[in-house]
Amino acid sequence: MQTITAAAPATAANFDGIGNGVAGFAVNSAPPDTNGDVGSNHYVQTVNTDFAIYSKSGALVYGPVPINTLWSGFGGGCQTNNDGDPTVVYDRIANRWVISQFSVSTTPYLQCVAVSQTGDPTGAWYRYSFSYTDFPDYPKMGVWPDAYYVAFNMFSNGGNTFAGAKVCAYDRAKMLLGQPATQQCFNTSTTYGGLLPADITGTTQPPTGSPNYVLGLGATSSTLAFWKFHVDWTTPPNSTFTGPTSLGVASYTEACASTGTCIPQAGTTQRLDSLGDRLMYRLAYRNFGDHEALVVNHSVTAGTSVGVRWYEIRTPRTTPTIFQQGTYAPDSNYRWMGSIAIDQAGNMGLGFSVSGSTLNPQIHYTGRLATSPAGVMDQGEGTIINGAGSQTGSGLSRWGDYSSMTVDPSDDCTFWYTTEYIPSNGAFNWRTRIGSFKFSTCGGTPTPTPTPTPTPAPTPSPTPSATPTATPTVTPSPTPTPTASPTSDFTITANPASLTVAQNSFGMTTISTTQVGAAGTVALSASVSPSGPTASLSPISVTAGGSATLTINVGASVAAGNYTVTVTGTEGTATHSTAVAVTVTAASSGIVNGGFETGTLSGWNTSAGTASVVTGGHSGSYAARVGSTSPTNGDSSITQTFTAPAAGGQLSFWYKMTCPDTVTYDWATATLRDNTTGTTTTMLPRVCATNATWVQISANLTAGHNYTLTLLSHDDNYVGDATYTMFDEVAVGAASSGGGIVNGGFEAGTLSNWTSAGLASVVSGGHSGTYAARVGSTSATNGDSSISQTFTAPSGSTRVSFWYKNTCPDTVTYDWATATLRDNTAGTTSTILGRVCTNNNTWVQISATITAGRSYTLTLISHDDNYAGDATYTLFDDVVTQ
Repeated sequence: MQTITAAAPATAANFDGIGNGVAGFAVNSAPPDTNGDVGSNHYVQTVNTDFAIYSKSGALVYGPVPINTLWSGFGGGCQTNNDGDPTVVYDRIANRWVISQFSVSTTPYLQCVAVSQTGDPTGAWYRYSFSYTDFPDYPKMGVWPDAYYVAFNMFSNGGNTFAGAKVCAYDRAKMLLGQPATQQCFNTSTTYGGLLPADITGTTQPPTGSPNYVLGLGATSSTLAFWKFHVDWTTPPNSTFTGPTSLGVASYTEACASTGTCIPQAGTTQRLDSLGDRLMYRLAYRNFGDHEALVVNHSVTAGTSVGVRWYEIRTPRTTPTIFQQGTYAPDSNYRWMGSIAIDQAGNMGLGFSVSGSTLNPQIHYTGRLATSPAGVMDQGEGTIINGAGSQTGSGLSRWGDYSSMTVDPSDDCTFWYTTEYIPSNGAFNWRTRIGSFKFSTCGGTPTPTPTPTPTPAPTPSPTPSATPTATPTVTPSPTPTPTASPTSDFTITANPASLTVAQNSFGMTTISTTQVGAAGTVALSASVSPSGPTASLSPISVTAGGSATLTINVGASVAAGNYTVTVTGTEGTATHSTAVAVTVTAASSGIVNGGFETGTLSGWNTSAGTASVVTGGHSGSYAARVGSTSPTNGDSSITQTFTAPAAGGQLSFWYKMTCPDTVTYDWATATLRDNTTGTTTTMLPRVCATNATWVQISANLTAGHNYTLTLLSHDDNYVGDATYTMFDEVAVGAASSGGGIVNGGFEAGTLSNWTSAGLASVVSGGHSGTYAARVGSTSATNGDSSISQTFTAPSGSTRVSFWYKNTCPDTVTYDWATATLRDNTAGTTSTILGRVCTNNNTWVQISATITAGRSYTLTLISHDDNYAGDATYTLFDDVVTQ
């Protein structure tokens, strides 16, 4: 029993986080895996599988939105999958945010990591993915000066066999700059699981060169296991993972040891899981100057119930020692799923769930002062919220998985805690709560912590170690609802400040704010004068210093002429506006300035990034350069909206790319949106090439339909490999007709006149007609499959084209489609389709220039890595010269 010497401090902030029915969020998975951290101005929370951003007063600034929103446009599993097990940490050293979750619905298994580019979590993010062969379950992250450290429970055989723990270091210095980053990893035996890397709290960094500290439950019930992870980015073989060192602790029995599920709730026989087989997040580190401390907790049997065992470890760099320990279990109710942290004064805050046979699950907290007797939490028990219901779903025992206690960097005193509760009896109806509190003894300049008498360490006695189990998750589908919380002052601007938009189309510009004084939330609105076009903003509020996108829609009946869109921002009593001049032109029946021979981007909208007109076009004097010869960060693009002629036709353009990197990081792509039907086609899938070759891309148009063409180049801002793309001769012409190639439509039902390698066949379901060539197989194959044909370009022909449709459930690193054209007369070979891996059931046309009378060999290739479950193949059809 605990001796309580004071009442718990009252909560300061106390508000709902993400949860069922809150801000449009709907739960369809359990548990929520609640996690959160506090920064200078915001609180960021993650759950399965969304995140949200709050002001410290509880106003919802952004979200909730799916976490994989952060990887939009990134490609691969991090963009496609939204699998959860998330963490969010605030990097107090760099004033950055780090959000991560795993991607395990497809292989390769990935850990997806996003690092904010500034201290504003509503701004831009650098995105990364790290690959693993085995299933990387239960990831837990810690911030350290030399790396972001993460620990996993690894499962082999498709996630069915526990294979031990893995601890990895991600190159933090590179990630803070948005540069390509690597990882270094070490594995443990199956004796250990549920490890935690140390995570910095406070303003004082560890001594220079300190390894990261990693902790787990020991091999016996009276030990903890301790490792030191030193990473060497200059010479990776010099990296070390030393341990485990066994730390003796008071003997314990894991909570619910026999079944793992024993936590009672009021009004139901359904019991809840304890996760007593592992340490609970976080392993909080603080450097006080005169000593270093680590605090951590786990759930143990306490008499006839369950309590929270906690530890303080000192001298971790030399000989780690259990300085003090205790079990918080003041009565017969069950306390578990805790998280602990330590403030600048040496006070500790411990948050947890509490439940019992007559008690619905509740969120409580307790603590101790630096001057409290060793081994006790004596500062009373406070309440963040008492749940009004119990989790009653049949067999639904999963609870929490983890929670989070952190310390506010603004004062280094205020504790913030978040976990789940149930608002009323039911299943999949959880909510989360975010609360803060502070001890009155904390404040001012941090002082060395008084030293209570340490608890003697008992002699270890061996008992079996439980095996961690995998954590399945299900993806929810929430609805984002941002709100505003205005304060302070700001400025507001538009870039560009003028747009030309054709009837039946739209234009976009960026609305930027800058902070004046303390940062607050700016609520945005837009009005149009005279009436006609409509304007919308996304998001409708930003933190001062952030930006929003203004979209101006012009209907077919809007009169041509000049309009003004006024965007107004309001932050408390401060109100400022900026104007965007809009010129509406008559709907175009073709591309305007598609050859860029005006020497400008007139007729085009620069919707993102950097674009300009330069000399050296495919024909004529000029071309559009999208991107820059210097590194740029993210997407640059140009767009134009037009209406297809009454006779229909074909849209085509030429591109030439400079991409010294790989398609994983840099690329060009092009999309064509049919505004009439609301569908979007990828004309040019992501490609990365540096071959000084102009390539033509084409797509058919439907008569009278309105379209928007987007030409895009992406650069990862890495010094030394600036990526940019030249576009030219964007035009609408007559639909193509055939000739030259023999059996290019495969309507013979065979591959006659083609030479095949690997696996290739003719199948039904072509782009036109009955048949197409399938290169590769619906079963996994090993390496390249191809078809090729040698032909002489007919008189009057200028290009060869073909249509393809790629089925590639993997990534372009492992599987791809590609095509080459060899000019046998000149002895040169061009890649006319850079390696692509798509799985969107869309036919795409590729074209390349040929010279009449010359001999060519066209080779169409599909590559598969023979991995079971993601067979890759490609359909090719309508191969013609024209």
